[in-house]
Amino acid sequence: MIEIIASETRGSADRGWLQAKHTFSFADYQNPERVRFGPLRVINEDRIAPGKGFPTHAHQDMEIITYLISGAIEHKDSMGNGTVIVAGDVQRMTAGTGVQHSEFNPSQEHELHLLQMWIIPEEKNLEPGYEQAAFSREQKLNRLRLVASRDGRNGSVTVHQKVDLYASIMEPGTELVHDVAAGHKVFVQVVYGELTLNGEALKAGDGAQISDENRVIFNAESETELLVFDMG
Repeated sequence: MIEIIASETRGSADRGWLQAKHTFSFADYQNPERVRFGPLRVINEDRIAPGKGFPTHAHQDMEIITYLISGAIEHKDSMGNGTVIVAGDVQRMTAGTGVQHSEFNPSQEHELHLLQMWIIPEEKNLEPGYEQAAFSREQKLNRLRLVASRDGRNGSVTVHQKVDLYASIMEPGTELVHDVAAGHKVFVQVVYGELTLNGEALKAGDGAQISDENRVIFNAESETELLVFDMG
């Protein structure tokens, strides 16, 4: 079964400096039919104006993955990390028993565009942790590149849940096939471009909740970037 979440049906927020889209219930957007999908709790697409961002705030008992689409983000947290994450980077923060952090766009000229995903961890009160990794266009081109996983294999960041997260940039006319283990759920988020997923058309910003399918076939109609969550 495939359920399409069209981009225009997502929740939205406009703070002036922040333009946000929410796939699942978040902040002022509350939709009882879209609270989570498996352990996937949040997918927010954020556009942050130059020099703006989120001041220090707290998180607990959540795995937070940030995927940079364009621009850069300056991150500081209570674990002592202070980094600048650029397009192509993937950041994982384990909030666990509690973390405070801030996120700002350090550029005075360019907008920051990112996806931030929250995954419910396999257990509560984990020790807070931080990790980031860079994945080039070439590493993701016409393949599903593992960027986050439970065991951190193949250079992916480690997430404390049975989730494999893949990223891909598909050239027009490319086909990719992903086999799905029995009982697994899959979520697909299109960053940009157009493709078909088992014959269903998807465009930029669209998502797809997939269950009871043993194979997912992607066909790119134009250059397309996407994320694929395979959840056990």
